[in-house]
Amino acid sequence: MKALLYEQHGGPEVLQYRDVPDPEPGSADVVLKVALTTINRLDVVQRNGWFTVPGFTLPHIAGMDVAGTVLATGARVTRVKPGDRVLVNPSMDEAPAGSKLAGMDDRYGELGVIGSTLPGGYAQLCLAPETHLHAIPDAMPWARAVVFPTCWMTAHHALFEVGQLKAGETLLLHAAGSGVSIAGIQWAKQAGATVLTTAGSAEKCTRALELGADHTCNNRTTDVAAWARDLTGGGVDMVFDHVGEALWEASLLALKPRGRLVTCGATSGDTARIPSLGHLYGMGLQILGSDLFGYQEFGEVWARYCAGNFRAVVDSAYPLAAGAQAQEKLLSNDFFGKILLAP
Repeated sequence: MKALLYEQHGGPEVLQYRDVPDPEPGSADVVLKVALTTINRLDVVQRNGWFTVPGFTLPHIAGMDVAGTVLATGARVTRVKPGDRVLVNPSMDEAPAGSKLAGMDDRYGELGVIGSTLPGGYAQLCLAPETHLHAIPDAMPWARAVVFPTCWMTAHHALFEVGQLKAGETLLLHAAGSGVSIAGIQWAKQAGATVLTTAGSAEKCTRALELGADHTCNNRTTDVAAWARDLTGGGVDMVFDHVGEALWEASLLALKPRGRLVTCGATSGDTARIPSLGHLYGMGLQILGSDLFGYQEFGEVWARYCAGNFRAVVDSAYPLAAGAQAQEKLLSNDFFGKILLAP
């Protein structure tokens, strides 16, 4: 099969589009013909060597979001058959015996994740356990399905499992054009929250309003904390943050007493400063890390996504051989929605 991989860390020049051996399934595994995968920031961060997750090894095939068609099955597979359209849960939490990917289920250690520590969707074929495949409804386009695992699942887990967001509360989130924030806006609105969103341009602010955000501001030109406090009369109930360093202080100062900040990323930098410990404990603020979702949770949230009237926003699509160009577009921040790769 053809794959886009790298054998050493570096810039886009280290990516190689070449032939590699086809995956061979274990008795509980399935080989998929990949229809689409997506570009995620972790793909670029690990390629550059800026950060790698526990268990990462070289060479590496990225691509944590995988949608495709069942091509071949192991001897014990009964849940799916060749030709089925399926989406992959990339986390190997509870991977079954008989899968070549079993035994890597430490959610707080070296967790196996397709496209992160295991070969992923930047290839014509991908291996996954049958238990980690979910049927894609016949009427659902590939693009609407493939955006779910990394962005929609991550946002739902952070907002509701960790942050406990409820109807009537106010939520602030940043980087409105990112896949996680696009999902977060829509999940929060469905739950009955008031959504404040920031972005780096007027155009992105306008598009966030079209997705359902109630209020937006340009975070390059606005005092975000003051804006949020003024709009809400004292601060928001919750901040959902995956930007990190650039807006960390503003996020904390935008919270109301006993407000909570849920973090699931650090795209602008991994070092954050608490402006005042006195403010933190005097206001009773909570800082919560959003850990990884569980096996059962993925299926439940996928069913909710399939049943909901959500918008999957796609910025652009590239052939797999042009994956380096697609990753550079992500780094430019000149996008709104997910960037897709088509093997």
